[in-house]
Amino acid sequence: MHHLFTPILADGALRFAFEKATIEGKITIGTLLVVSIFSWTTIITKARQLGIARKMAKKFYASYRQSRDPLDIANRKEEYPGAPGYEVYATGVDELAYQLKNNPVDVRSVVKSHSSALPSAAQEMDTDIFSRGAPTKISASSFASVKGALEREVSAQALALEKGMIVLSTAVAGGPFIGLLGTVWGVMETFSGIAKAQAASLTAMAPGVAGALIATVTGLFVAIPSMFAYNYMVTTIRAITQELDGFASELATQMEHRYVDNRPLADEIRDALTPLLRDISARNGGETDPMLRE
Repeated sequence: MHHLFTPILADGALRFAFEKATIEGKITIGTLLVVSIFSWTTIITKARQLGIARKMAKKFYASYRQSRDPLDIANRKEEYPGAPGYEVYATGVDELAYQLKNNPVDVRSVVKSHSSALPSAAQEMDTDIFSRGAPTKISASSFASVKGALEREVSAQALALEKGMIVLSTAVAGGPFIGLLGTVWGVMETFSGIAKAQAASLTAMAPGVAGALIATVTGLFVAIPSMFAYNYMVTTIRAITQELDGFASELATQMEHRYVDNRPLADEIRDALTPLLRDISARNGGETDPMLRE
């Protein structure tokens, strides 16, 4: 049975239909072949990209969650190329480092100034608490820039993952219709030729109809692999994107807990005004301002 159908499909039907196709049908088939080349190029490229992304992301997330310090990976100078989560992490760390350098809040000096009036035991406890944290932090307004950078990078990575998918969706939606156009055109040419020859027989119609149908067959050959690849890749991209959103929220939360000064606004204003009030007090002959007594 295999030896019976192989020559019919490979050397018989398809070859016969292509030879009997009209010029318009052959142009349609050529167009579909070009679409197929772009489609398979996208399939291979995206499959490789998504495979690397999933593999490297797994390693990156495992390494990140080994430490409670969000800057630990950056301090170890580890890199995970191809992992979308690492790109988001690197962007967030760069922005946090910039804010820590240019808009720092020295928490240790603030703690010492506020604990100077406390008993020695309380001072030691307070200092020990902050020694386990970061002595330099950033304000909530500076942290808004870090969150903005994380959100922008998440969007950029999502767009990078979806890049090229339009080729597959076009092949899925347009392939059968392009083939159908070639088929309809070929059938139209066949019936037109039969009408002119005035010979309405199956022998006269069969070659033209066969040549017209090969365009639809080619369109399906283009669309079917693209459809399966598109559905699989869209599902994979959606999973990676959702995981990326969750990681960005996790990273922002850990950065906020460790590197953001979340004191009440009144304390921040008082700390900012303290040097000015002391200067005014010194100029007034050493009289202490009521705010400083508090």
